Amino acid sequence: QRHINEYRAEPLLAIFPGVALQELWNLMGTAEAALAFVSAIVVVASLLGMLTMLLAGLDERRREMAILRSVGARPHQIFALLIAEAVLLAGLGILVGLALLYLALLVAQPVVNAQFGLYLPIEAPTLRDLVIIGAVLAASVIAGAIPAFRAYRQSLADGMTVRL
Repeated sequence: QRHINEYRAEPLLAIFPGVALQELWNLMGTAEAALAFVSAIVVVASLLGMLTMLLAGLDERRREMAILRSVGARPHQIFALLIAEAVLLAGLGILVGLALLYLALLVAQPVVNAQFGLYLPIEAPTLRDLVIIGAVLAASVIAGAIPAFRAYRQSLADGMTVRL
């Protein structure tokens, strides 16, 4: 390679495809790691937002929880309702995110293929993707457990008293 690159009689350049591709994949790996980090930050921010919303909603729904308790709901049932609400919110967010991803792939695939010659495959989520989705759902259970535990600890009289 050095002999060809330094050959003065002819302006030649020797490139080993394997070396060039390895450098390209290293660059892509760095970009993928950065995007994964940004995605993790977005998930954490979303979970914190959901936690904040559930805690704020809990104060507004004190009377509702007290009425449920007065008609026979046990504290663990209220706990399960709030956990189910958190999982439902996270599940809907995941479904909307996946739908938007596949819609964007459907729209972008022909354009990227025509402009750059890159084929974007539209495939089902991989095992790694499913593990990440499961981790997000598990984190939503943990985030939902905080307001659920607060509701679990509230007594029946807490929701029946009128606050001025």
